[in-house]
Amino acid sequence: MVLLTLLPILGAGFVSAEETSQSGGISIELSSAEARGQNCLLSFVAENSYDSDIDGAVYEAVLFGTEGKVALLTLLDFAELPAGRLRVRQFQFNDMACNEISRILINGVQECETQGDMADACLTGLELKSRLETEVIG
Repeated sequence: MVLLTLLPILGAGFVSAEETSQSGGISIELSSAEARGQNCLLSFVAENSYDSDIDGAVYEAVLFGTEGKVALLTLLDFAELPAGRLRVRQFQFNDMACNEISRILINGVQECETQGDMADACLTGLELKSRLETEVIG
């Protein structure tokens, strides 16, 4: 009798595979850093795994120097992120060498344009990665 009473309680915390795939999210990966004189060109690969397009995504980012101090607070405009598709976005940082950037903090969402009831889509389920030594955190 006790076992039958606990089963509905235990089952309440599980999420089905169908519910998980519908929830989706955005993945942003720092893919490369290219020195351009005194400037640094960072390339990011972004993927929208939602079923709906994101019409515009702008993230507030903080770049930290090698000593861990804040070097720059800026906005990264990832523009449109179509559902289920990869997009590459590049951002150039003037007067900042690539080897001077130790990590990047995605500090929040400045703008997230979506259709329907997805107001928090740009932040909920955000996955951050880096292929470089430069860490990307959120």
